[in-house]
Amino acid sequence: MKRACVIGWPIKHSRSPLIHGYWLKKYGIEGSYERVAVEPDALSSFLTSLEKNGFAGCNVTVPHKERAFALAHERDASARAVGAANTLWLDNGRLCATNTDTYGFMSNLASAAPGWNAAEGPALLLGAGGSARAVVHGLLEAGAKDIRLFNRSQGRALELARHFGDRVSAHEWDARNDHVPAASLVVNTTTLGMNGEGSPEIDWSRAQSECVAADLVYVPLATAFLKGAQARGLVTADGLGMLLHQAVPGFEKWFGIRPDVTAELYDLIARDIGGG
Repeated sequence: MKRACVIGWPIKHSRSPLIHGYWLKKYGIEGSYERVAVEPDALSSFLTSLEKNGFAGCNVTVPHKERAFALAHERDASARAVGAANTLWLDNGRLCATNTDTYGFMSNLASAAPGWNAAEGPALLLGAGGSARAVVHGLLEAGAKDIRLFNRSQGRALELARHFGDRVSAHEWDARNDHVPAASLVVNTTTLGMNGEGSPEIDWSRAQSECVAADLVYVPLATAFLKGAQARGLVTADGLGMLLHQAVPGFEKWFGIRPDVTAELYDLIARDIGGG
């Protein structure tokens, strides 16, 4: 029986077992996917023992993503761009790492806004953490020519802009709404809005009608950020769609089948989120 897991500290909040469990049942695979609580000091020994413990690989969540990246023998372009790993698998005993947040974000964006083109206009990104790195990498690969970063600590945004080159620029947080009229995409990569707390406070009345709004927060499903964009009549992409799409590559690596993200799966996880 094939086995995989998600590791973190703490880990009980993870919805990955529900997602992968759905796919295991759907495709009739004899396998398992479980949560494993791994303390930071135990990470290295746990990853070294993956094969011995019968795991084909694992997902990685906080606080282990950067350390898992460092411990991997091989890292793909997405992992290197972000500097962190959220998906690990074994290849002839070697630990391989990727970061599927880029894939998850871009796939969800393509599904929610199929006519959107990365090269058509500026993309505004709120935040400058690991998630922002994943989004910037994806947008640049898709042909974006102008990505503008806004972060409360402008130093982090400047560091990110230097890392990715001259198509990415850093701006003051308080200037974010001045750039909204030109934007073709606005992405919230911060935790503002999580559990209904706070908002990036974007003035959507200034947005062009073709602008797309994307939020990486998925609890709640409809954040204040997305509700404001929807009230303006804009196309939106929520964080749950990204969560589901980013799970696809890992499942394929561990269980040999590339799964589909369906409305049924979305509704299943949405009900779980709605229930607490």
